[in-house]
Amino acid sequence: MGIVEEKIGDVVVEIINMERATMNEALELKGNLNKRMEEGYRKIIVDLSACDFVDSTFLGALVGGLKKATKMKGDLKIVGFRPAVKSMFELTRLFRIFETFNDLQDAIKSFK
Repeated sequence: MGIVEEKIGDVVVEIINMERATMNEALELKGNLNKRMEEGYRKIIVDLSACDFVDSTFLGALVGGLKKATKMKGDLKIVGFRPAVKSMFELTRLFRIFETFNDLQDAIKSFK
């Protein structure tokens, strides 16, 4: 459980391996993203395939991660949406700022 990190070449994939992503997970994700960006990674994917719920704190961590990645000339992309999380992204209009994918391989290819 928790957040599982995977490195595929120069891409870091943060797999949110839980049904509910809330404040505690937001703090963990923020720490992971900051650490990887400080190490020089600029291509980041957050995989939400296992999530049924994300709260506003977690969404804020995603937005903060995207802002930091963009400032460092990188990008943060989202992959995998269950219906409730997709609805949350639509409701908050986050689809307008994040590049999203249904498949991890498509997200990785989009960096090239």
